[in-house]
Amino acid sequence: MSDRPWLVVGLGNPGPKYAGNRHNVGQMVLDLLAERTGARFSKHPRAQAVVAEARLGVLPGGAPGPRVVLAKPTTYMNTSGGPVSALAKYYDIAPEQVVMVHDEVDIPFDTIKLKIGGGEGGHNGLRDTTKALGTKDYHRVRVGVGRPPGRMDTADHVLKDFSATEKKDLPILVDDAADAVELLVTEGLLAAQGKFHTATPR
Repeated sequence: MSDRPWLVVGLGNPGPKYAGNRHNVGQMVLDLLAERTGARFSKHPRAQAVVAEARLGVLPGGAPGPRVVLAKPTTYMNTSGGPVSALAKYYDIAPEQVVMVHDEVDIPFDTIKLKIGGGEGGHNGLRDTTKALGTKDYHRVRVGVGRPPGRMDTADHVLKDFSATEKKDLPILVDDAADAVELLVTEGLLAAQGKFHTATPR
């Protein structure tokens, strides 16, 4: 495994207006990862993002986990690619060690899926990241927020806060997603998929 850090990015929109939106669940996961590691976010000098450097998880045998750069772009979702590309260049991180944590309408709420490469599923943050990196071959930790009810537009759905019922289980979902990121960087994609690609990951 490369001794370069992983770049773990939580997608979302900036400011308190959007903080509780489904679209911002990736940033909720990053906040938890920072809390777990005792890392603090600060403004990056070369990218429109706040970052925190840490070691994530524990390797088999008990050694500290890999170095990671936790990052939250401070741009709006549809221009996430610039900050991601700038951070990857600054830290000399290859696309295959970039992890995007994001909301996913194509999987049910309370579900975590992981993959590398593939399509963006209409997700503007991923689309802009693919364009900026020049490749689709980066990891994604997909946090299920479910399809919009009835005829509600997808954009309206993801720009709303979680429902009262969902909020009861949201801490578990965020915790599972943070676990998925840790397992991905410490043991690899197949190990993480093996745990989380089931109906009951816990």
